[in-house]
Amino acid sequence: MARLTNVAVIGVGELGAKHARVYTELPEAQLVGVCDVDSDRANEVASLYGVVGTTNFRELIPKIDAASVSVPTEDHAEVGIALLEAGVHVLVEKPIASTVGEAENLVSCAKKNSLTLAVGHTERYNPVVETVLAQSNDPRFIEVHRLGVFSARSLDIDVILDLMIHDLDVISSLVGREVVSLDAIGVPVITQKLDIANARLKFAGGTVANITASRVSTEKVRKLRVFERDCYVSMDYDSQVAQRYRIQSIGNSGANDIIKEDLSVPYEEPLRRELEDFLKSVAGSCAPCVSGEDGRNALALGLRVVEAINKP
Repeated sequence: MARLTNVAVIGVGELGAKHARVYTELPEAQLVGVCDVDSDRANEVASLYGVVGTTNFRELIPKIDAASVSVPTEDHAEVGIALLEAGVHVLVEKPIASTVGEAENLVSCAKKNSLTLAVGHTERYNPVVETVLAQSNDPRFIEVHRLGVFSARSLDIDVILDLMIHDLDVISSLVGREVVSLDAIGVPVITQKLDIANARLKFAGGTVANITASRVSTEKVRKLRVFERDCYVSMDYDSQVAQRYRIQSIGNSGANDIIKEDLSVPYEEPLRRELEDFLKSVAGSCAPCVSGEDGRNALALGLRVVEAINKP
């Protein structure tokens, strides 16, 4: 029988608490403890799962093999490097860090210590995204709307690194080429940081992507559309539903008809798949689907969008 991987969750706000819950559901994991700077929150989540609760993550290090890091972005590098230097495998939430330099330090530290560094770009584990990535051949135009109702979470970062970065990562994987130019605009609405933004990216080879992200919408929308030369695919991240539309000739008449095809997508929780993938990587059976390098690249592209918005 394979040994269980002892894990902890560092930072148990809304998202970190979900990590803790999923770890308790996975047969290959043993949740050992949780940590949060808010002692009441740490104890609340710890009591829920019958594990150790602490405000000092270093107290958990001798007891664990791996950890999810879901602290504020500005602390990702400090906490992640401390864990990696202590021999702990790390899954850090997106964005991987505040700066590309910090991201590079995390990647280098993981390599130096021969440890897994995975990044929580959860949409890459979404079955509908996996289906579209597998079936896409030559995307020419991509349009994304990621809109959310205002929440007090993740206000330490702007909407690009909070929401849009998911789609920057997915689209980069879909196209597989470098971004050669981009234009962007964004404004703060409720917070002091950018709350709504639009970016238009052009990739080598001519593919264009138009992405809108907002955390001050009246409704939640998570949709991506991919236009290819002979078809277009519409995908909903949340419902995990996708359709392909193709043009088909009608006999010898020269007329065309539009054929709709529902793509088969098994509904699964993306976070569960993400943590399963992380644990497999920790066990040495595979590299993580979203590596530290992937997280660094997504962050670098996100910061390019921010720079384009802020330039005079």
